[in-house]
Amino acid sequence: MPLSHDHIRTTIETYLARHPHEREQLGALLDALDRTGDDIASRSTFTGHVTCGAIVVDQLGRVLHVLHLASGKVLAPGGHAESEDESLAAAALRELHEETGIPPQAVTPWPGYETVPLDIDIHDIAAHPGKGEPGHQHFDLRFLFRLHTANEVPVVLQEEEVCGIEWRPVDRVTSPTLREKLLKLPPAAGQEAANASALIYNDRGEYLLHLRDYVPGQIWEPGMWSLLGGGREPQDATLEHTVRRELAEEAGLDLADLTPFGTEYASTDAGATVPIAIYAGRWNGDPRELHLTEGVMLAWFTPSDLHRLRIADTTSALVRRHAASLPATRSWSQPEEERRTSPHGTVLNVIGVHLYLERPDGTVLLGLRHPDSTFAPSTWHALAGHCEQESAIACLIREAREEAGLHIERQDVELVHVVHHIDRVGDRPRMGLFFRARTWSGEPELREPDKCTQWRFWDPAALPDDLVPYTRVAIEKIQNGELYSETGWPA
Repeated sequence: MPLSHDHIRTTIETYLARHPHEREQLGALLDALDRTGDDIASRSTFTGHVTCGAIVVDQLGRVLHVLHLASGKVLAPGGHAESEDESLAAAALRELHEETGIPPQAVTPWPGYETVPLDIDIHDIAAHPGKGEPGHQHFDLRFLFRLHTANEVPVVLQEEEVCGIEWRPVDRVTSPTLREKLLKLPPAAGQEAANASALIYNDRGEYLLHLRDYVPGQIWEPGMWSLLGGGREPQDATLEHTVRRELAEEAGLDLADLTPFGTEYASTDAGATVPIAIYAGRWNGDPRELHLTEGVMLAWFTPSDLHRLRIADTTSALVRRHAASLPATRSWSQPEEERRTSPHGTVLNVIGVHLYLERPDGTVLLGLRHPDSTFAPSTWHALAGHCEQESAIACLIREAREEAGLHIERQDVELVHVVHHIDRVGDRPRMGLFFRARTWSGEPELREPDKCTQWRFWDPAALPDDLVPYTRVAIEKIQNGELYSETGWPA
């Protein structure tokens, strides 16, 4: 039977008891509840009806998103209530299973949110004449769940409605209100894994290990080789922030890219099991040049070296599993003496991918970076990002969708400029690849307002004064049909 009006009202009133300041902004929902004769749970009630979403957080603190075909947006799984749903939370779980194939038993309600939504959002739905549906509103009740397995869950997409899934860090959740509430969850309740470590490897197939101080009873795993990392602190919004902070504090390391790899389960002296979120990152530096503030030393080791070390079995297994997941390369199969050294003077260059989007009127797209951005705050820049474990064009397509809601096909992309640049003498050199999208779908929208506060098309002849210098050079060169430029290098 349909969800009862009383059940829906009680759920919403309980939510408002926790968030009384939202009563005014949820006025349309409360008005709908007060109307007699309306079935607010029915999708045919076009004065506005309830939908249910499942916010699923995995053991690395990431939030599940799906790419909906109808809207082209990246959102949490969710949809309309059905007559067989016993509760609003059950409707959210059913939608999760239907859209992603993740079984309900793979998740558990977040403590304290078993029957109360974490967030309620009201948004407009455009008319759909083909289905006889006028424009209306969705009252979206978003229920919070945690994925209680460390193993990768099987995914079977509902192909007629969704075309992919993505696990995003909390600070990249698409909904601003939802992101704010997730960031405010207490760390102790927020994640099973409250520790994070970095699995750092180089192009020679070696792994960076940290020799701990031998202080039994005061530090964990004394005198053993381990990964750099530590426990989450209150100021860490996500576990990625935790591992980045620990790398900076322990060794002065700042890696361009860190990718979630898995969860290691370690045992304390008391016999308790501690889950540790593992982030993998590539670095080709010399550990002897780092300023180590904790422990004895840092050193590179190959997986074949591990049997000679005093190292936890779980850490050793983790390194071997990561090594097995990487494609074989020529450098990895070279003799040991050749793998120990790189060609004299070799320096790792960072690769950045940029979107050159030009409308028929000749104007080009730029975004105004957030005032708190580490790079170029409050400055205009092209839509850009760094490659993860992906090709440059795949990175471009992903960044365009994530940052601005633009959909680009691989066959519509062409390389139009390469700029080799450094910010200051001595900095790590960077190679900026600028790709033109000949066609695309969608209009730029603020998908990540914590990174970009405004999108705007500019006349190339009247670019903003506060524009990233190498971006200005690249646009000018593209206008002139020049493929390559250099900036920042000493004359």
